[in-house]
Amino acid sequence: MFKQINQFFLIIAIVLIIAGFLTVNNVDASLVDQLKDRISDRNTKIQELEKEIAQYQDDLEEVGEEKQTLTSEVKTLDISRQKISTDIKLTQNRIDSTNYQIEELSLDIDDKEKNISKNTEVIAETIRTMNEIESDSLIEIVLSNKDLSGFLNQIETLQQFQSKMRDDVKRLTGLKEELKETKVQTQKKKNELGDFKGDLSDQKYVLDINRKDKNTLLSITKNKESNYQNLLDEKVEARKAFERELLDLESQLKIEIDTSKIAKAGKGVLSWPLDKVHITQYFGNTKFAKSGGYNGSGHNGMDFRASQGTKVKAALTGVVTAVGNTDAVSGCYSYGKFLLIKHNNGLTTLYAHMSFISVKKGDTVITGDTVGYSGNTGYSTGPHLHFTVYASQGVQIVRYGDYKSKTNCADANIPVAPLNAYLNPIDYL
Repeated sequence: MFKQINQFFLIIAIVLIIAGFLTVNNVDASLVDQLKDRISDRNTKIQELEKEIAQYQDDLEEVGEEKQTLTSEVKTLDISRQKISTDIKLTQNRIDSTNYQIEELSLDIDDKEKNISKNTEVIAETIRTMNEIESDSLIEIVLSNKDLSGFLNQIETLQQFQSKMRDDVKRLTGLKEELKETKVQTQKKKNELGDFKGDLSDQKYVLDINRKDKNTLLSITKNKESNYQNLLDEKVEARKAFERELLDLESQLKIEIDTSKIAKAGKGVLSWPLDKVHITQYFGNTKFAKSGGYNGSGHNGMDFRASQGTKVKAALTGVVTAVGNTDAVSGCYSYGKFLLIKHNNGLTTLYAHMSFISVKKGDTVITGDTVGYSGNTGYSTGPHLHFTVYASQGVQIVRYGDYKSKTNCADANIPVAPLNAYLNPIDYL
């Protein structure tokens, strides 16, 4: 009888111990609070930096509306440099915040793993004790009690214990599920951290490009407005000559386009290539084109306002089929730094006038991935993104001199397509 009573007291004690373990928090509360404070501090700084960047963007738009002069161009480069520098600070703060979040999640994982281990040990011990009790026959349990009331009390206690065990196992299972989710969140944060570090490296490179652009501009113009205006005039004439050449070449290209192999037009087929969209020039015979722009042949894509160093995103999952830089050929005022992405729906997208391209030929990119940063390369009247959509069947990269013997772009590799392969981007965005 005493043996039986002691066993039940042991069971009750173990149940209480289990309940205690399930509510224990092994993480040092002060350390968690410190991490939360650091995360909050970084998030506050992030908001402040985002406001600062927005102000720089407003300043750039204001300067962009002024007449294009050497002073305004230098001012644009200076504000862009400040904006990019602030972008770098913003990214660094996001890295710091993410590191703190990973540290907090790691503490949570450690805490859950300890609780799971302790609970598992206690439940295992309890099950062993329960097996010992259940090894006694029903007759032995009945005979160990002086009356029926004692026997029923023991049976009720055993039932309560079994119910408690079910609850404890359920809570332990819940802990394991929470642990899984925390590990998933940790991996997600580590992926974000990797992306942020990549952004930081690219942004520092874009900042270097900005500095070089300013130094080059001042060197070429010798800081004289007249020299700058002469340079602009030369660019305009070279660009017009190139547009005439390109129109002549593409008018001669005859490639049959099978429209059944092209995605049907519709909103959302492609994603916008920028987070903040401001269209400065539409596709086709725009007012500017009719007034003589693009030699009156119509605009072969869309232009978006984008200050130097703005992230450019892949409009759809696809493979990078070309990366080029027409500025590498002296006097070739064309797309500047560009890339092409071929998608699985019969469309190919072009991103031009970039300052920096962060992908290479053959890379697979996912919708929304950063593929580079906007700029002012090639022929451009100011920092912006040129975006073209082609029927993939028609576009090809050619060495321009193989098709045009007299041209400033002979050694440049440039995308060309028959006129019927150019599609209106707005039909797919």
